[in-house]
Amino acid sequence: MGDRAAHLEEEAVMAATPAWPPRSTPRLFVDEVLMAGARRVDGPAAHYLGSVMRMKPGDPVKLFDDRTGEWLAVATSVGKRDLMLDVQERLAEREAVPDLWLCAAPLKKNRVDWMAEKACELGVDRYVPVVTRRTVVDKPNTERLRTHMIEAAEQCGRTALPQVAEPVKLMALLRDWPEDRALFFADEVGGEPALAAMRARSGAGAILIGPEGGFDEDERAAIRACPATVGVTLGPRILRADTAAAAAVALWMAAAGDW
Repeated sequence: MGDRAAHLEEEAVMAATPAWPPRSTPRLFVDEVLMAGARRVDGPAAHYLGSVMRMKPGDPVKLFDDRTGEWLAVATSVGKRDLMLDVQERLAEREAVPDLWLCAAPLKKNRVDWMAEKACELGVDRYVPVVTRRTVVDKPNTERLRTHMIEAAEQCGRTALPQVAEPVKLMALLRDWPEDRALFFADEVGGEPALAAMRARSGAGAILIGPEGGFDEDERAAIRACPATVGVTLGPRILRADTAAAAAVALWMAAAGDW
């Protein structure tokens, strides 16, 4: 009985040992190559960790850099304007990202921010703002879009971020389109069922989403004339542009086996 009691007591102690690092450990993107060793954090990141998350010496934080993966660090000192971290070990390599571009006309501020967040969460490799004749916003703030993607990645445990391209006019995009990348054109006029079309064309892909008012007839003709274009339909319901983007990306990921 004595041995069994000791064993049960040992199991209870082991069960009570909390996981390290805790699931509630904050995550932070660092735009530099990470490696083991001391690291100083200042600016908005230091304010977030020190004032918002109220980190104390000994508390853990997860860092990722979109290059080497995710790392565990521990706070060694916390000041009003900066803090020092001891980067201790790599927790995960940078995740593999499916080769999908989202080429979408910029929308009004809140909706394009939402689209950027979902592009990151769903695993898009590259986001390309496409300027069309009916585009409401000709010059989207790409830095703000990247900030929203970073916030989404921090919250969702991602170790990779989408690239954010500079805005490009539709005709220039089509002129320089790579022949080996299928361009799935979400055409409100109709096309092949999207999921079946995407399953039939594996490999590098891209999704083209128009502005709130849609493409005009000349633009639609130019898109259809591109050899890589595959016109697809996203179903019987009319979708807003940001919803169409998220739905199309989810379908492509499902077809690629990444959903």
